[in-house]
Amino acid sequence: MDHVLCGLAANTALPYELVDRLIAVADADVAGCLADRADLGHAQAVALFSRVQECGVHLAYEGRLTAADVDPVARPDVALALLDKGAGSPQWARLLAGDPVPAHREKLAACSGLPADVVRTLAADPDVGVVAELALWTTSDAVAGSLARHPHAQVRRSAAANEATPPDALAALLTGHGLPPARRCEVCDREATPFVHERQCPRPDCTLPPGASCDGSHESAVHDIRQAALHNPATPAGAVVAFADHPSMLLRWALADRPDLPAAVYRKLAADPVPGVRADVAGNPAIDDALMRTLAGDRDPDVRRGLAHNPRVPLDVLTRLAGSVRIGATLLPRIAAATPSEVRRLVRSPIPAARMLAARRRDLPPEIRDRLADDPDAKVVKSVASHPGLTEARLRAMVDRHGVRVLAGVAANPDASPALLEHLIRHEPPVPKALREIARHPHASPRALLACLADARARPVAAGRPALPPPVVVDLLDDPDPRVVEAAAANPSLPLAVIEELIPRT
Repeated sequence: MDHVLCGLAANTALPYELVDRLIAVADADVAGCLADRADLGHAQAVALFSRVQECGVHLAYEGRLTAADVDPVARPDVALALLDKGAGSPQWARLLAGDPVPAHREKLAACSGLPADVVRTLAADPDVGVVAELALWTTSDAVAGSLARHPHAQVRRSAAANEATPPDALAALLTGHGLPPARRCEVCDREATPFVHERQCPRPDCTLPPGASCDGSHESAVHDIRQAALHNPATPAGAVVAFADHPSMLLRWALADRPDLPAAVYRKLAADPVPGVRADVAGNPAIDDALMRTLAGDRDPDVRRGLAHNPRVPLDVLTRLAGSVRIGATLLPRIAAATPSEVRRLVRSPIPAARMLAARRRDLPPEIRDRLADDPDAKVVKSVASHPGLTEARLRAMVDRHGVRVLAGVAANPDASPALLEHLIRHEPPVPKALREIARHPHASPRALLACLADARARPVAAGRPALPPPVVVDLLDDPDPRVVEAAAANPSLPLAVIEELIPRT
């Protein structure tokens, strides 16, 4: 990869005529970067496609090519991309439905808005993968319902995952009642039965999933069909409840985040021996307050973390959880939805973890924001440090009181001035995370950006900032780190004369 040319291809200051020159020498990597340019004209896109055919799909998805630019016989992949975007010709769909490459027909089957005759052709395709793809993506309940009865289990599994499949067909796929048994599956298509696939298969060309098995009843395929149907929100709740105590962990787990189960089923799942099942139940907004309070005492931290992220968790429960669960810098849904009175209650809490929850909001009234900024606990101050509206004096006072613990948060504050950012780069000891925040800060001065170049992770970010002095940008083109080179080449401050020298002439 030529990192200089790739960077130049993304440089927003590149004049139109230099984009043309770059197209003329582009390889696949450079073409991919050029295809992302917001100012790439249609004629340039066609020229780029003519030079680097591999970028055609990318250009099609970016809306740079039209149907008139593509020959579906020569480039079926690009034609399929346009069909997928709804920008292709219906005649292409009829042509590609008979394409000799099954992967092309599979891609076609995933496209929406296909003519009815093409759908019928694909539904009768001799390759089961094509039919399965149609069953997964069709938006027609009639087509999905019909394919739910397909004799191959792979097609049925796709229909079980499709929300367009009628509820009665989904229930039948789940229970097996009212459907003729599947006649084939992926296992018995390839192996003599009975067969159980090894977990560590030694065959490098084998594509069967680990543990896949068939004794004539297609047992692993039936399990996969059930799992897909249980995950499908269109499957009727009445058909899924019986699986709450199924021996398969995966089938029980598939129920845990459904919003439509009876309370008794949620209670059963909340007592599941698998922590992951309990954690998903804990995060489910459909469970009641009593069950949330029970799950708050679960010994597994993932369960308690799941409950903390539940948008309906009672505030007093969340406050207790905050002291025992690693939440990180995330604004929890329940806190985002807290009323003004609830926020005030959190801010007045004697528990620092509760005050931290409120401090993560970025829409706090000024008096509450300032109170949290003056909090004696560094973790609370760190949480509020990037809140907009804080004065420079208050931000400096936060650094003076708490030092390295709040430096990165202050550096990320959108109102941090150039002078404050320069003050932060002089802090001893230096804080690498703060340098990374300063490197991307819109107020960072040239002096601050130069200091950021000293950090290996901040350096590629700083190299692309227009405020960096042009001579420094030019020097960075020879940096040993290719990320820095590419960022410098993409920097709009790179002198035009240098850019012209860097792009080869044809």
